[in-house]
Parts: sequence; C-alpha cells; structure tokens
Amino acid sequence: MNRMPVLIVGTGALGTLFAARLAGAGVPVTMLGSWPEGLQALRETGVRLSGADGVIRQYPVGVAEGPTDCAGARLALVLVKTWQTEQAAQQLEECLSEDGLAVTLQNGLGNIEILAHHLGSERTALGVTTTGATLLSPGLARAGGEGVVSIEEHPRLGPLTEALRAASFNVDAVADARALTWGKLVINAAINPLTALLRVPNGELLERPEARALMGALAHEAAAVASAVGVGLHFDDPARAAEDVARRTAGNHSSMYQDIQRGAPTEIDAICGAVCAHGGQTGVATPVNWTMWQLVKAVVGQGQPVRMPA
Repeated sequence: MNRMPVLIVGTGALGTLFAARLAGAGVPVTMLGSWPEGLQALRETGVRLSGADGVIRQYPVGVAEGPTDCAGARLALVLVKTWQTEQAAQQLEECLSEDGLAVTLQNGLGNIEILAHHLGSERTALGVTTTGATLLSPGLARAGGEGVVSIEEHPRLGPLTEALRAASFNVDAVADARALTWGKLVINAAINPLTALLRVPNGELLERPEARALMGALAHEAAAVASAVGVGLHFDDPARAAEDVARRTAGNHSSMYQDIQRGAPTEIDAICGAVCAHGGQTGVATPVNWTMWQLVKAVVGQGQPVRMPA
C-alpha cells in the first residue's frame, strides 16, 4: 500500500525514533534538520533504531538541509526543541503545501501558536506523545517506553494517522488536545529538571525519597496552575501520574537530561518557566518550579535569571 510521504522536522531523539519506525513500516520519510553530524549520519547509514533485543536496524530516509530540499511536503511532524520552533515554522512556511498539515508533538507550551502564526490554523494541529526515546549517537536512537500519540481532530489528519498506526504507534484522535498538552507539561515539569540536575534516568527518581518528594511538589504546582487557567487534567493525582510515567520509562533519559549531557540549550523555559509565567498571571505560587527553572538555566548558562514573583 502506497502511503503519503512524511516530513520529520528535527533529527533528535524523537525525530529519529519516529523516522525509523515510519520508514520501517514502508512510509517514505524525509528528515529536515540543521545538525551537521546528524545529517551526515543519516546520509551515510540511514536512520537507525536500537531495539529491546539490542539489534540495530537501519532504514533509508531522505535528508533535507533546508526547505527547498523538501518542497511540497503535505504531512509534517514537528519534533524540534521549543527554542527551535520559530525556525521550523519559517522553514515549513516555505516547504509545506497549501493543503498540507504540520502536527506538533513537542514538549512545553507555545509551539502551536508559533506554527499557526506562520502556517495558519488550517495547516496546523496540536498533538502530544508520551513515547520516549534516547539519542545514542547521530542518527541512532533507542526507544524509552511505549506511549500514546494523541492528536486533535483535523480534516487532513487521516493519512498521518494511518501511517503512524502502520508503524505500530498507539494513536488517538481527540477533540481538544489542550488538556493533554497541560497534562504532559505537568509530567515534564515533575521529571525532566530533576533528572537533568541529578543526571539520572527517570526511574531513579522513585528510588530517592527526596527526589520523589520534589517530583510530587513540582507536579502539584503545575496542576494547580492548569486548574487556574481553566484546564481540566485527565488525571486526579498529579504526583501519582508523574510517578507512573517515571516507572513506565524507568530506563529512559529525559530529553532535558540528554540536552544537558550534550551542553545544548534546554526546554526549561517552555516547561517550568511556562508554569511560573502562568502561575504569576493567575496568582498561583510556584516556588519549586521557579527553583528548578533557575537551577537548570544556571547549569547550562541559559539566559538571564528571572526574579521569583512575590
């Protein structure tokens, strides 16, 4: 069965995972990125995925350094870091077809707004995934726990849903992805900064009482902010929800931990920073998220410190 080609925007851990599984299912895949080492590896060996059995499987993919290399794309998955979303949106503005659809599965808040600003709401859709991945080397990823890909309903979504299901992803079309986005923000705020600062895999947080307590505090603060902005979460106990994810992805290194290992910018502004920003607007105190926000920024020298709201 011929499937519509998919453009993967991003060559990091999740981009590599999605590209490999789609290509392995026979879906034509092109990867658009700006990381020279990643692009070179993709050209030389294709995209590679290390399975649970330790076997590395590789699949050929198209490689694009800029929008002219992938002009006319009709389906795009945006999997870059939040600080790269503006550039990705500008590239898609040039290469996405008029009847195309770009779906963001990124962490944090604000990505869909940037994409819609450049592409229009009719060519964008908000999604969330709890699937994890670790980048082992350029072009090589290891899955970090099977999750769900939830995407808001859209009239152009059908071919992408079919492709993802063919690649054995658990796909769910939802009427409103905002609650899921905030739910993932709660989980990310609870897990990512702690694993990055402690340099441990997700499951290790459950083995350290102090870390587990901090994880719960981070989750409860973020959930309180979600409630204040009128978002109903899909779980009742945010701390337990965070612990469940940490348990399911115990061996995975969070994306923020991977960023710090590489000395790369993190998504802390769009995660704990976003929690604090919305908390400040709604009068919800977020001291633990603020502390994690500033600590991660201090570790990587990322931007200027921000005063904690009174």
